[in-house]
Amino acid sequence: MPRTPLTADSLNEQRAALGLPPHTGGDDDAGLRRAAFETVVAAGEAGTEASRPVVRGAVRHLLDVLAERAPGRSVEVRVPPHAAVQCVEGPHHKRGTPPNVVETDAATWIALATGRVQWADAVEDGRVRASGARADLSSYLPLE
Repeated sequence: MPRTPLTADSLNEQRAALGLPPHTGGDDDAGLRRAAFETVVAAGEAGTEASRPVVRGAVRHLLDVLAERAPGRSVEVRVPPHAAVQCVEGPHHKRGTPPNVVETDAATWIALATGRVQWADAVEDGRVRASGARADLSSYLPLE
């Protein structure tokens, strides 16, 4: 199934429904993803769900922030089906499955990144699957 792209128009439909001001930054990736993140947070606070493209934009924004704050290629963080990023300094893999992998769903990733859920709790109850010696992201969270 093809992905529906995140556009300023589709984002602004959701923002209007939530009473948020429109995103006026156009369709540039970084600004649009940041606005998507703000929209997802507002939707959660309003007890509604954001559309899949908006959630994907928010996930990508937060993964980009993580990669910026923890540059490197020793850990692969996956939030399927939305995005994945490599981060954290240290030895990196060249091909195949990396030795340090973190995988979670979008809602958990957003909750971790915003501090609504603690890393240890998410790992303990299975919302985060982390393997490898470097796969503990607790020192980098929350991001926002």
